[in-house]
Amino acid sequence: MSHMSTSELRGYQQICGSNGAMLVIACDQRGAMRSLLTSDPEQQKAISEKQLGGIKADITQYLASQASCVLVDPVCAVPELVDDGVIARDTALLIGLDASGWDTTKEGYRNSRLVEGITARRVRELGGNGGKIMVYLRADRPEANEHNLAILRHCVEDFAREDLLLVVEFLTYPLEGESDAEYKSKVPALIYDGTKLALECGAKVLKIPYPGSAKDCAAITALAGDVPWAVLSAGVDHSTFLGQVADAMSNGASGVIAGRALWKDCISLDRSVTREKLETLAVPRLKEIQAVIGKYFVASQQPATREEQVNV
Repeated sequence: MSHMSTSELRGYQQICGSNGAMLVIACDQRGAMRSLLTSDPEQQKAISEKQLGGIKADITQYLASQASCVLVDPVCAVPELVDDGVIARDTALLIGLDASGWDTTKEGYRNSRLVEGITARRVRELGGNGGKIMVYLRADRPEANEHNLAILRHCVEDFAREDLLLVVEFLTYPLEGESDAEYKSKVPALIYDGTKLALECGAKVLKIPYPGSAKDCAAITALAGDVPWAVLSAGVDHSTFLGQVADAMSNGASGVIAGRALWKDCISLDRSVTREKLETLAVPRLKEIQAVIGKYFVASQQPATREEQVNV
């Protein structure tokens, strides 16, 4: 099991709230954000990186200022969030390494991509408290994961050399010809085995999809050991996500990294509309998530210090 260095632990503490739990606002999406703004492919292409950056700035100002951290991309959001004084002094900053979309192999597997030039050193230069890497995994198909696990190992090693926190995320996906019911029946095992792969690659903090049930969340906690994990929202509706957060937090999760479940109904190309909806719709949702975290999170779920690790 990989343990955090002093520097990584400090970065982890910074992305957590005063109670020691993660509550990270995720707005590192580009393609998904464009698709929420319009269903027309041509109009999606016309949405500029500057426009997306403005939306991410509003999400940071209205939501992340009331959470512990914001997760953004290095394409649209930084360095402007820092240089323009948008991000609050006490709000931590995670920067995503993964490029939007994926490449598809002839077998139908998804190959993840990285944003060019974004290394651990560059994340530090942009003011980040840490980075986040997302890869696609199908743990039941070893041949599907070679490219993505190589990317993951590279990023883990790069951030370890820089002694900078890295949050590891993975997503599963259906294969061509796989029915919806067949895929859904495999999801708990795919997430459990995907977690195992991420841990084997040296992950020290995990961001993972809801595993399927409270029992499945407990299994993830047992597997992860001292490695903290946060549940992601995956764009489900808010009420569904609240239930998932309760399952995760009551069974050992260390926090939440939430994106679309909070703001998908709020964003608009009209920033005045975005701001009004963030304040009236997203902020109350955030407070409800905070209440669930506060109900279940206990200090024993915080990662061990280096001294505690040595004395085990």
